[in-house]
Amino acid sequence: MDKAAVQAALKEINSTQDLLERGLKLAGLISTLFAEQGTELVVVGGAAIEFYTEGNYMSGDIDFCRKKGGPVPPRVQQEIIGSLNGSGGPRSWKIGGLFVDLLGTLEKDSRTPFTRLATKYGTISLIPVEELLVERILIAFYPRRDKESELCAKVLLAQCVSGKIKADWKEVDRLAADKRYAITERVRALKKEVADGLKKQ
Repeated sequence: MDKAAVQAALKEINSTQDLLERGLKLAGLISTLFAEQGTELVVVGGAAIEFYTEGNYMSGDIDFCRKKGGPVPPRVQQEIIGSLNGSGGPRSWKIGGLFVDLLGTLEKDSRTPFTRLATKYGTISLIPVEELLVERILIAFYPRRDKESELCAKVLLAQCVSGKIKADWKEVDRLAADKRYAITERVRALKKEVADGLKKQ
């Protein structure tokens, strides 16, 4: 994208009142600009859950990992962020009123593919929902119970159990049973709790 196109996109993003829509557009624009420099980004963490659930859970920031490859040179990062009128660095910035973090190379355990979402300013990749579920349930209970993470996990589970988000439950079970997570019973119990709650609605 040339400078004029980036500035026009940024102006439109900054004027977007809906925070979910703003986040999607900004994630698309950032993904496009980094892809032009040879780095494919993946949205992870709370932002991925926000995008999967269409705003039923709001993160407040956007976390990216590199899909593969080594670190992006700091100068390249700062030039990209500078073109977006962002501030901060070298791994965390504020752009368009949102916090954006560029983390390391993605550590992906799931065998399921990335989810790709088309936005006005480019396509974004989301970490597989199966991995998000298992990760979020893990941090909801270990090393101690975290109510915010538990609520987040329940919101994502509800979307998956209801069928609004397609999840491969065999893959969820496989990941939960893996010794790196070892939370099979927690996953099953929370899934049942959410499913029972949906039946009562």
